[in-house]
Amino acid sequence: MSVQSVLLLSGLSGSGKSVALRALEDLGYFCVDNLPSPLLPQTVALLDEDGYPKAAIAIDVRSAHNFSAFPEHLQALQAMRKDVRLLFLESSTETLVKRFSETRRSHPLAAGHLTVSEAIMLEREMLEYFANSAHRFDTTGLSANQLRSWVRDFVGLDKSRLTLIFESFGFKHGLPLDADFVFDVRCLPNPHYDPVLRPLTGKDRLVIDFLQRQESVGKYLTHIIGFLERWIPEFDRDQRSYVTVAIGCTGGQHRSVYLTEQLGRHFAPNRQVLVRHREQYAGL
Repeated sequence: MSVQSVLLLSGLSGSGKSVALRALEDLGYFCVDNLPSPLLPQTVALLDEDGYPKAAIAIDVRSAHNFSAFPEHLQALQAMRKDVRLLFLESSTETLVKRFSETRRSHPLAAGHLTVSEAIMLEREMLEYFANSAHRFDTTGLSANQLRSWVRDFVGLDKSRLTLIFESFGFKHGLPLDADFVFDVRCLPNPHYDPVLRPLTGKDRLVIDFLQRQESVGKYLTHIIGFLERWIPEFDRDQRSYVTVAIGCTGGQHRSVYLTEQLGRHFAPNRQVLVRHREQYAGL
C-alpha cells in the first residue's frame, strides 16, 4: 500500500499546529513535524515504500532559509498524483502575542532585533503563498478540543466536492479571519434581553421558537439563502474547494447560532456542509 493522502500543515507560530498534528496522529496519519520543504517529495516517496496510507507533514518558518522554494516543492509532490491537501492555522496578532507572553517562549523569527508583533508580521508575509493555497482555520479563541474537532471534520471531507462552511461568531470577540462572506445579524431581535432565553443558545427550542416568530429573522434568512444560491455555483466553476460563510451577532450565542444552523440544514441535502459555532464551548 502506498501513501494515498498527504496533508500539509502550516500556520503562524502559536496558532495550534502541535494540537492539530496530534489530532491527525490520533486519526491514523503518520506525522512529520518541521520538515524542510525540499524534502517533501523524498519523504513521501519513503513513506510510500514503508506502506503508510496517510501522512501529515508540518512545514513552517522554523525552516525559513528554504521556505521560499515551497511552491516548486509542492508542485513536485502534486506531480506524484497524490491526494494533497493544505491546511493553514492562523490567529489574531493580539492573541498570538498573548500566547507567547503566557508561555514565555520566544518567536522563532524574533532573533533579538524584532518584537513579537514584528516577527508575526514577517511570518505572515513569508507564509502568504501557503495560506492563499490552503484551507484556513482561525484559531483565535478556540479551545484545543474545538480545534481537534475541526481537524477531524476537515479530513473527513470529500475533496472533489465544494464544501460550504457555515460559522457563527460574536462580533465582540472579533471577526473570523477565515471567512469568505460575513453577514451581520445584530440588527435582528435579540433573545439576550429575555432573562429566560439569555443563558440558552440558538440551538435551544425556546430560542428557536422566539426567532421563528420574528418576521425580520425569516426575511434575513431568505435573503442570505438567495444570495448564496445565486453565487455558490460561480465558486463551483472556479473549482474552489471551500467557501466559509460567517454569521455574526453580538455575542455569538443566539441569533448567529440559529441562522447558521438553519443555513446548514437548508444546504445539506445538496451540498457538502460543515457547521461551526466559534463561541460555543458546551460539551467540550
